[in-house]
Amino acid sequence: MSYPQAQLSAQQLQEQLLVNGDFLHLTRGHEFSMAAFNFEVVCKKSEAKSKVSVLDTGIIVFEPLSHSSSKDIVLSSAVHGNETAPIEICSELIKQLVLGELHLEHRTLFLFGNPASINIGKRFVEENLNRLFSSEEFSGGHSQDQGQGAGLINKERHRALLLENTVRDFFISGSEQASLVGNKHIERFHYDLHTAIRGSKNDKFAVYPFRHNQPWVKEQLQFMLACGINTILFSNSPTTTFSYFSSNEFGAHAFTVELGKVKPFGENDMANFEGVKTNLTALVSGQPLALAEYNKEDFSFFEIDQIIDRQFDDFRLHFADDVENFTDFPIGTVVATDGELEIKTQKQGEAIIFPNANVAIGQRALLTVIPVDVNPE
Repeated sequence: MSYPQAQLSAQQLQEQLLVNGDFLHLTRGHEFSMAAFNFEVVCKKSEAKSKVSVLDTGIIVFEPLSHSSSKDIVLSSAVHGNETAPIEICSELIKQLVLGELHLEHRTLFLFGNPASINIGKRFVEENLNRLFSSEEFSGGHSQDQGQGAGLINKERHRALLLENTVRDFFISGSEQASLVGNKHIERFHYDLHTAIRGSKNDKFAVYPFRHNQPWVKEQLQFMLACGINTILFSNSPTTTFSYFSSNEFGAHAFTVELGKVKPFGENDMANFEGVKTNLTALVSGQPLALAEYNKEDFSFFEIDQIIDRQFDDFRLHFADDVENFTDFPIGTVVATDGELEIKTQKQGEAIIFPNANVAIGQRALLTVIPVDVNPE
């Protein structure tokens, strides 16, 4: 099936969505814009009513009408369009909610981050969307020079601004709704779901955004473990990623979650993501979470040590393309050269992660990480 397709009216979009619940199909058919519409759904099992609001292409909100919500949940995927497993997971959850097959307990915002890049099966169209989110440290990341030339405006930057505003409105409106019913404490969550360019010694892992002296949350680590993710990378500085935006701006429990390696649609072994699907379903529908008692021996913890941004045209990685994330090297190993500069490992157990020699000048080409001992609260 070819994408994009002929633009449909709001009424046509709603009718089509109610037939099969396939919001991903509508998103791919309208990769840059989609008419907004909303409707109500009744869960076939609980008979609880929900409001469904399509705000734009790839942006859909579910809100319970039968009760107040104590959690506001953001589930994003397709910030990189070729990372298909998370897209398929979210698409299935959306379908179940639209068709009334899954009870909705908590307000949930689903985001297909970059529909145009989904359609071309590439990481992005013009620029890496996950380097364009703003914060107090990076004011308006979508409007700054990200190594692509000062003042450049492209579709990814417009999309980053739209996604920021959507998350902001979602969280603020959730707090306003809660205050009307006397509920002053709303927990906020944002799980930004990805897959990695290359394989990993630790098949699934999550990046915990920098917390600005706030404690790491034990229950969130337990939730990651229940999802089948026992490798956690703790960020120790602000970034322009989507998960950091939500964590820093709104105090959300947030992670960038890496679910294996990039594969085309239809080639993912979805059984490999059963823990993720089961626990995200439970979170959205208010089912009890089966969290194991916290034991740090169940985890592999790392923190970022070196951040290597590409500075010159002549940038090279000094290991093969099939070397996996979290592969460590002896101290003093040259892992990359940038012009005449040699980048070497400096600490025991130092490993590489997210290597990409093809990024634009000024963007991150490699991280190194080291094992760390963490005591969450």
